[in-house]
Amino acid sequence: MTRIPEDDRDIFEQAIYLPMVLTVLNRDLAIIEKSPFKLKKPYLELIEETMKAIQKDLAAVKRHMKQQQMKVERMTTDDTFTMYLFLYKGYEEHHNYFNPRLRNKSEELLRYYLYQRFIKDSTVQASQNG
Repeated sequence: MTRIPEDDRDIFEQAIYLPMVLTVLNRDLAIIEKSPFKLKKPYLELIEETMKAIQKDLAAVKRHMKQQQMKVERMTTDDTFTMYLFLYKGYEEHHNYFNPRLRNKSEELLRYYLYQRFIKDSTVQASQNG
């Protein structure tokens, strides 16, 4: 049984996933820079702006974690699972994450930051203007 409330567990998970998404985008950025794209700049700008949005959210996560005495550390990784240590207000908990789940959630977040966040925002704006 975990002592960590669901909202704070979500914060821990963001502290795991957001750096993963940034790593993926950094690699993609390097690939695009070396690729023979005719017009690279729009792709590079899209990735850079996406990274800025993720970094902004990650900074907020880190601030919240510091204020709430929360810390996450990756402990071990094997072919199937990755174990993380969650430190929460003096308590320690170990959480195992299935590696395909980590990958799928990172992909979901990548999709959100690349384009879904704009769809949601434009829907809200359209309903406010309509």
